[in-house]
Amino acid sequence: MKIIFSALILAILIGSCSTFKAVPTPPAEFRGVWIATVANIDWPKNGSDNLEKKKKDYLALLDYYQAHNFNAVIVQLRTAGDALYPTKLAPWSTYLTGQQGTSLKETVDIVPFLIKEAHARGMEFHAWLNPYRATMTLDTLQLSTTHDFYQHKDWMIPYGTKYYYDPGNPEVQAHLAEIMQEVVQKYNIDALHFDDYFYPYTIKDQIFADSTSYANYNPKKLPLDDWRRSNVDSLIKNVYTTIKNTKPWVQFGISPFGVWKNDTTDPKGSATKAGQTTYHDLYANPLLWMEKGWIDYLVPQIYWSMDFAPASHKILADWWSTNAFDSRIYIGNGPYKIKNNADIAWGNPLELPTQLNYARSANNISGNVFFSAKSLLAHEEIANTIKRKLYKHKAYTPSLSPLYDAPLPQNITVTQLEKNDENYIFNIKSEQKQRSVLIYKKEPTEPKRLLGKRYLSKDGILRLPIKLTKNRKKLVLVFESKYGQHSLPIAIKLN
Repeated sequence: MKIIFSALILAILIGSCSTFKAVPTPPAEFRGVWIATVANIDWPKNGSDNLEKKKKDYLALLDYYQAHNFNAVIVQLRTAGDALYPTKLAPWSTYLTGQQGTSLKETVDIVPFLIKEAHARGMEFHAWLNPYRATMTLDTLQLSTTHDFYQHKDWMIPYGTKYYYDPGNPEVQAHLAEIMQEVVQKYNIDALHFDDYFYPYTIKDQIFADSTSYANYNPKKLPLDDWRRSNVDSLIKNVYTTIKNTKPWVQFGISPFGVWKNDTTDPKGSATKAGQTTYHDLYANPLLWMEKGWIDYLVPQIYWSMDFAPASHKILADWWSTNAFDSRIYIGNGPYKIKNNADIAWGNPLELPTQLNYARSANNISGNVFFSAKSLLAHEEIANTIKRKLYKHKAYTPSLSPLYDAPLPQNITVTQLEKNDENYIFNIKSEQKQRSVLIYKKEPTEPKRLLGKRYLSKDGILRLPIKLTKNRKKLVLVFESKYGQHSLPIAIKLN
């Protein structure tokens, strides 16, 4: 009887999908997914896999999310003092090569491939780097001799089961800024991204042993908590400045823990009862970063259900919407909890769609990011509901802040060069170099007319897939600058 009853409830819940009413699709909406490489969570499936399998598995993820009308991937390139790319600043990641410090035998650098294939599908590529986590365990025998643990032991602080870079050490701050600059300079990324790991989450009865740095590098004699926050603030400001001095169009995004402060400690905080907060435990103050203009977008990780009493998703989405300043706010969602959490709300197939719908209806929230890539793959029925009800129509990613001073695309000429079996090929000329182009069926007056997005090659060539045109002889193009600003629509004929 219990089994029959459970099946009946599930059938009712699934049936209710047909009555789910979605907020209309906005023209611009960030639809991102984190591709976690740490512990081979999402990709590669195994560091010892050969290069072709790694590429095949990555393309399968891209194809899946492209088919579900996502428009951005956030790919982890630094997990714990390592790198998924060749650099003198860190050893090769074991999650990519099978052994830390050992390079791939088949290629010297897979990152250009990762970026190129994301762009080929009209998806932004955000490079996700973890700054402070130095190791995943206290067992250092598996580390390469080139790891900072061996090169700079004075930078390391053991805490819990890991080693961390000392955020209060000026040499560490300079080192991390150099790492970020190298990635921005070297690769054609759309954004640099940090997650929620700043100072480590608090462990009861353990002390983060940074007293030496506190004594040596605290000229203003700040209290310990304020000093720690000032160290994180300095890194954020320095990285932002480094990015903008290198490639000002590259965005800087951060995904903090979802609760800034509880209102029991500060009336400005959220009506929550979180056991830890980003301000008090991780010593991170994203409100300051937004107020100062040190970041372009923020993705608070609100991995709880809509009405979860200690930390309601609804309450927190409202709180971040109210405290957005001039930064873009995207909500971080946790589909990894679907049917895998003590909170029974995650057994409802409409929980995640409801969260997305709520974000879409809120002021100052411009999209969502899912942790992690494999999660929706395991719940195809929910992924299909999201596509059918919420992501039926494509959307382009939001631009940088409208306050950002950048020229609008103008004086653009489009000349068809040729047509082959797969593509129409166009030459694009303009006063400023354009990044990408949005392809519409007709004048872009509503989202359902958007067919897709294509990135332009370095020489200004647009390859427009014939299958994307669906045999149309006329289309409308809208060009995007590196900053995301849009040109006026340009009608073209296909010969």
